[in-house]
Parts: sequence; structure tokens; C-alpha cells
Amino acid sequence: MKRTWTIIAVADVARSFRWYQSLFGQPATAPAHDYFGQLVDADGTVLLCLHRWGAHEHPSLADPERAEPGNGLLLFFRVDDFSEALLRARALVPRLEEEPSRNPATGTLEFALRDPDGYYVMVSALTAD
Repeated sequence: MKRTWTIIAVADVARSFRWYQSLFGQPATAPAHDYFGQLVDADGTVLLCLHRWGAHEHPSLADPERAEPGNGLLLFFRVDDFSEALLRARALVPRLEEEPSRNPATGTLEFALRDPDGYYVMVSALTAD
């Protein structure tokens, strides 16, 4: 396998699209559809796909009432601009779920926050600098 395309179900694709673009420091653009959008890095790598709840026949994306969004899922992103990502994150949410700390296993700084749909998002520095 070369790449994975993580797809999460969200209530409002455009809102979540803007939220993640802001977190990642990307220029504001609109998703391709009101029911689906791909956040893409500058080199074309898909970072995350957003799918509106119930828009298609995907059983695990059918209904947010069937399970708590994010149960059993940790969205983990490694960024090359950790300090800037932390500032952007603080502007997006009233409080972080986990304040920045150094992960003893990886040696990298990381923090956590919740996205607009309640998903737990961990942001980690790319290197242990």
C-alpha cells in the first residue's frame, strides 16, 4: 500500500472543510461537492476526505445516531509547521483536549483537539527537533 484515504462522516462538509484547511494552514477553497470533499496537500497528496452523513449507501457513514463520531478512531496528523499549527488550533477551539507535550515514544511534540463533529484530532511535529 502506498497511501490511505481516510474518510470521515461529517454534518456539514463545507464547514469541516474550512476548519481543517485552517488547522493545516491551507488556502481557503471549496469542496468539490456539498456531500464530499478532499483536503489535498500542495503536492496532490490526499490528507483527509470528508463525507456528509447519509449521502450514499456506505453503511458506516449512514447515520451519526448509530455511534458516537470518532469512537474507535484517532485522526493523527504529522505537520512540518508545529508551532504555527498550534497557533491555528488555538484559534479554532476554546480549549485543547491535550496541551502540547513531548511523546516519550516518538520524541515529538504533539497536542490534541476536537473537530466540529467531535472527532479527536492529534497533531504531531514531523521531527523531534
